[in-house]
Amino acid sequence: MASLKEMRNRISSVKATQKITKAMQMVAAAKLRRSQDAAESARPYARRLASVIANLAAGVSGDGAPKLLAGTGRDDRHLVVVAAADRGLAGGFTSSIVRAARQHIDGLIAQGKTVRVICVGKKVTAQLARPYAGKIVETFDLSSYRQLTLSVAQPIADVVTREYEAGETDVVTLFYSRFKSVVQQIPTGLQLIPATVEGVEAASGPTAVYEYEPSEEAILETLLPRNLTVQILSALLDNMAGFYASQMTAMDNATRNAGDMIKRYTLEYNRSRQAQITKELIEIISGAEAV
Repeated sequence: MASLKEMRNRISSVKATQKITKAMQMVAAAKLRRSQDAAESARPYARRLASVIANLAAGVSGDGAPKLLAGTGRDDRHLVVVAAADRGLAGGFTSSIVRAARQHIDGLIAQGKTVRVICVGKKVTAQLARPYAGKIVETFDLSSYRQLTLSVAQPIADVVTREYEAGETDVVTLFYSRFKSVVQQIPTGLQLIPATVEGVEAASGPTAVYEYEPSEEAILETLLPRNLTVQILSALLDNMAGFYASQMTAMDNATRNAGDMIKRYTLEYNRSRQAQITKELIEIISGAEAV
């Protein structure tokens, strides 16, 4: 059994840890609010841009369609972009994204496809470096950026575009965590190339016929690369909000667990101390009676 001094030291150590986890929980809660606002603010722009591209794509077909929209016509080479966190202490946030990406990658390899990987985040690189060491094209460390903007997403989009234009890939898929609520973040796979075009909602009244100048093809050639960057940025913003939500939950659980440990250790300490006091009293009484 541990001595009373060791038990006191253990209780003090857990109390110090509890203060740290409580502080980290409060910091994550404050950052979550800003990150959630940023993620939600980016979504309308991304949806509107996707709607414009869908309208333009409806009038484009055949050989005139841009490469980013039409694809190569093959499905042999895949590029998988896995984006998660640069830091830990957030429960299973990064592991859930990596798990979904690995299932996708392993499934493609089992089908005989050629797969290459881009890692966004130090934790992603650490988890994928060993199983896919020879397949990693590029790694990105986002820990030095204080704020996520288009300038952060642009280098990632540039690498994706470079690989595609060089003929190294036919399909590009991005894996990230879609932020739904504080308690729910959903690992999601989004196809970036060929660009997925969602159908435009039909208008209730008469529809207008648009004539574009320049042509739809020329406008799409400009918008599709920008849409690629916007989609990546939106995913990164979702990731950041999801990370802080997961970290806040993890630190809250850690704080509660530390409180339970303190209660258990304090009870054990009080029992041991009471037993020691009782033993000393018995020895004193026994000595007095012997005299």
